Amino acid sequence: MSKTRLEAFSDGVLAIIITIMVLELKIPHGTGWDAIKPLIPVAVSYLLSFIIVGIYWGNHHHLLHTVGHVNSKMIWANLHLLFWLSLIPFGTAWMGENNFKSITVAVYAGILDLCGFAYYILLTVIRNSHPNNKALLVPLQKQTRKGLISNICYTIAIPLAFLHPLIAGIIIFLVAVLWWIPDGNIERSLKNYETNAE
Repeated sequence: MSKTRLEAFSDGVLAIIITIMVLELKIPHGTGWDAIKPLIPVAVSYLLSFIIVGIYWGNHHHLLHTVGHVNSKMIWANLHLLFWLSLIPFGTAWMGENNFKSITVAVYAGILDLCGFAYYILLTVIRNSHPNNKALLVPLQKQTRKGLISNICYTIAIPLAFLHPLIAGIIIFLVAVLWWIPDGNIERSLKNYETNAE
């Protein structure tokens, strides 16, 4: 399998995930504030998840640019990541429709924790599959550190959701901010690598 096919398949799955999430935004039966007000938690939940899935898409895109060849370990690690990402619509809908109750926020944080762990596994598999690509070793290690910080934050957010859901929500949002801009180190390293190859 070429990395282009792997990326295209992943892009398709992520697009479907976003489509499933937006279908949870029901059309209000009426035009007044009373008809719209119940949809606010669902809309906020959708917006947060859209941002998170978008961040995964951007960083996944940059990560696959480091791949010189695809092997079976990468395929399974990528499928593992897509599996956990596919549960985000469930967590999003449950959390939004139940006004961010503690259990729903805790489950949502748990899903994101598993997504982060799966992304870490994919990073590790890619790094180990390209041991001679020294130019990309440093940026991949930096992403690994960011991933570790993210998983620690998500793990802490799970019990904190039962103390107060807003605290967990703030932690989840701060992790999203941490990953908001795709890693420029990978872009620079790829350019240097390609320049040296020429």
